[in-house]
Amino acid sequence: MENRSLEWKVGVFVAVGLLLLAALLVSFSKGVTRFARTYELYLRTTDIGGIKKGAAVLMAGYPIGNVTDLSLDPDTGVARLRLEILEQYRIRTNALFVIEQSGFLGDQYVAIYPGTNGAAPYLEPGQEVECPPPFNLQQTARDASGFIRRIDQTARRLDATIADIRRLVLNEPTLVQASNTLDQLAAFSARAARAMDRVDRILQEQTPTVETALSNLNFATAEFGRFTRELNRTLEAHTNDVDVILDRLESVSAQVDALLQDLRAGRGLAGRLFTDETLARHLEEIAANLSVTTSNLNRFGLWRLLWKPRPEPRLVATNREAVRAPHHPFP
Repeated sequence: MENRSLEWKVGVFVAVGLLLLAALLVSFSKGVTRFARTYELYLRTTDIGGIKKGAAVLMAGYPIGNVTDLSLDPDTGVARLRLEILEQYRIRTNALFVIEQSGFLGDQYVAIYPGTNGAAPYLEPGQEVECPPPFNLQQTARDASGFIRRIDQTARRLDATIADIRRLVLNEPTLVQASNTLDQLAAFSARAARAMDRVDRILQEQTPTVETALSNLNFATAEFGRFTRELNRTLEAHTNDVDVILDRLESVSAQVDALLQDLRAGRGLAGRLFTDETLARHLEEIAANLSVTTSNLNRFGLWRLLWKPRPEPRLVATNREAVRAPHHPFP
């Protein structure tokens, strides 16, 4: 009987210990117990990093669920995570799901960042959302290594460029030329300053003359404006006379045109003179005779032509034919 009583006491002690242990496990567990009411959400991502089944789901740093399953689509290479979220925590559609890591080498978990828009609808149970891939420290280290190599190459090129500048630009002949150029520039600046001083003195000396010229120019401009106004008034006052003169000019022009047409058509004496060759030839002969007579008058005088015997006839050349000179009665 004593052994049997001892067994019951040991059994009750073990049962109470197991109950306390289960209570402690439930109390200090990071995840969701099987007895809590939950709903499922699914995440799609191209890289799950090192997250494992049973990882915590935190919102604002507080655990609200667990990762209960991981799967991979072999055709698309997209990973799928199944989350068990406590029913009392509803998540809106504008929330951001991110896979993060606790510490530098800690476990990974799913962090949920609620959106700023409180009017967004809630995610329905079983709905699938997108999740960006987690931060990859190794890839970042590789990228940083490549960046460092590029910086090293750039530094080497910069060193080579500086060496070329020192060799080609900062050598002694180039520096001497630069010094000479600066000296010439200084001399030119001095000459330019002296020239500006002379120009300033000339302007100061010629200021009265310039002012007088400007005054005369203003006066001439005013006079020209007054003359223009007077001319406009004169033209306005004699507009009718100008119109009459223009009409007369048009009439004279028409008469001249008619005269030219008559001349071209051979009408009238002038037209016959232009078109009749015989009349033109007679006129040329008359002109030649008049030229001979004028020459004789200049040579012998009028009194010898009238009172003295004329000399023997002689031939005088004309433009068209020989004409016999007149006989003077006086020697």
